[in-house]
Amino acid sequence: MSSPLPNYPRFTLGDSLTPEQLDFFREYGFLHFRAFISPETVQSLLRASEDVQQRWLAEGVQKVNGVPIKYGKDVDGSPIVQRFAFSSHHSPVLHQFLQDPRFRALFPLLEAPHGRVGENEKDGLVINHYVNVTGSEFSQMGWHTDSLRDVFYGKKIGPMLNVGVHLDGTPATNGGLRVIPGTHRQGLRDILFRKKYYKDVGPDSNEVAVETESGDLTVHDGRMWHRVAQSPLVGEASRRRVMYVPIISGKYEPKHENSPTPFYLRFLHLVK
Repeated sequence: MSSPLPNYPRFTLGDSLTPEQLDFFREYGFLHFRAFISPETVQSLLRASEDVQQRWLAEGVQKVNGVPIKYGKDVDGSPIVQRFAFSSHHSPVLHQFLQDPRFRALFPLLEAPHGRVGENEKDGLVINHYVNVTGSEFSQMGWHTDSLRDVFYGKKIGPMLNVGVHLDGTPATNGGLRVIPGTHRQGLRDILFRKKYYKDVGPDSNEVAVETESGDLTVHDGRMWHRVAQSPLVGEASRRRVMYVPIISGKYEPKHENSPTPFYLRFLHLVK
């Protein structure tokens, strides 16, 4: 399949972005940083997520701050959490991780004032746990943009970055993140109608496979079309865990335990 960026650059994230990194993001709408965190930190974050999972399973947690929790089955048939929301509110380890000053280095990509890590906004720190087995409720995610939520609320689409911390390596042969470079510059019509949200899951002739290694960090503009391809593998080999944190600007709008379920999350059942 042809690709406009068959060999896109992989960067290293320091205390500030380089001119090359800023230029690449403005042109293509995403960045990929190698070895953002160490193998030891990866394991610490995995243990923290498993601790949260254990508590939520025991307590039967269905929503956090109005956001539904997505449950499914693991390779051995045991129940697992497959989409966590606001996970850092339930783990000091995850909360501390979001204080990493390198996240601040990404704020200039917003090209807007008052950038911040949205730990208390949107869906907070989301952890997606993909596994391709019978009973899994989360093996892929169809085409979508992250800006749809602003449209549903009748707001002007605000600057947003979706920052992924990849806890498992994902070569293109195991599915994973696909982006359509340059779509962050599209108009509202294309944001709404270029594809059928979540229902369209097939490849696009312009997509780029973002092949990650454990510990990598990716950033994409919230207006960009992207999907998570299903692994052709089954069982343990298909496991992929990614943490996503929003970086946003504009009015501070924290969620709380009595927050209503956002309208756009009524589409969550379409994601399998």
